[in-house]
Amino acid sequence: MKNKMEDIDRLIKETLSREEAKFYDELDEQNLLEMIGGLFKTKNRWLIVVMNIVNIVAFITLIYCIVQFLNTNTTDMLIKWFAAGFVCITFMIMIKLFSWMQMDKNALLREIKRLELQISSLSGKIPE
Repeated sequence: MKNKMEDIDRLIKETLSREEAKFYDELDEQNLLEMIGGLFKTKNRWLIVVMNIVNIVAFITLIYCIVQFLNTNTTDMLIKWFAAGFVCITFMIMIKLFSWMQMDKNALLREIKRLELQISSLSGKIPE
């Protein structure tokens, strides 16, 4: 299967011009670290930065809640610290889910751009 994909990529690159081939190479699959870095290259990078700050604050608050939970003797306070910790964990999970969905969206957009480039290349090769 991998050889077929490499053959298809090679055929596509042969039909593209130099500029198009360079652009096509930039649209290649990314590893996890490149995908995370790609979050900070979009229009909403300010939102990602704010969400990371909120995530760090929620984590620090979670640690504080855990310490307070372990140092409490009354049931009322145990329930309150547990609830506060649960809210912190929920915030952190929602932020992570949003980030993963953004990374998936960026991967889909990259694939759509690859298809657009291939279609434009093929449409230029068709005689009228």
